[in-house]
Amino acid sequence: MASCGMSCVKYLVFFFNFLFAITGLIVLTTGAIIQSSYHHYSNFLGDNFWTAPIVLIVIGAIVFIVAFFGCCGAAKESSCMILTFSIFLILIFLAEVGIGVAGYLKHRELKGILTKGFNNTLADYEHNIEAQRAWNLVQTEMECCGVNSADDWEPIFKNDTLPASCCVEYAVDTKKCTKANASKEGCLPKLLNFLDTKSLILAGVGVGVAAIQLLGVVFACCLSKSFRANYETV
Repeated sequence: MASCGMSCVKYLVFFFNFLFAITGLIVLTTGAIIQSSYHHYSNFLGDNFWTAPIVLIVIGAIVFIVAFFGCCGAAKESSCMILTFSIFLILIFLAEVGIGVAGYLKHRELKGILTKGFNNTLADYEHNIEAQRAWNLVQTEMECCGVNSADDWEPIFKNDTLPASCCVEYAVDTKKCTKANASKEGCLPKLLNFLDTKSLILAGVGVGVAAIQLLGVVFACCLSKSFRANYETV
């Protein structure tokens, strides 16, 4: 009966390690997508804001390797390997909690960070090519204009003309982008809403992964105890 129970826990550990491998790939892929797709907004957010995706990539890779380690421990019925697997899993869980807390604190500061980034790059627009590229990119992708509206460009252009990226269509008579046919929404609220949505998805994924990992730690500890008891009996 005890042997049957140990076999059951052993197979559960195999199952959870399979889930760990998948969650590791999900975390790694999520970090890679955020890093590659949205890093070009770093001009407005600052480089420090994007350390989290890099950490996610590293953690995802480590989770995948640890899952393989756990499978080997279960297959060889090694209590030492399973215990080591549990310790690694706890450390990863604590790292994810730390990232979650840091992400929450950063999220609360997000509007202020974006406002500062937009205003600074707007002021440097005439003399900074990177600022021009960043604004053209965000206005084209988000279909927005200015920080809060097209009026934000008045101190820069000092007339009714706007950057070409503010307009989907140009004025027929002048072939220039003007307030009349510029995007009506500002880039700050649109980018803020966009990042908020991605943050919620990322938080949901993180909670799901953490829950699976906690269950895995419990089963791994039970399996390690069973292996040790079986070894002492023999």
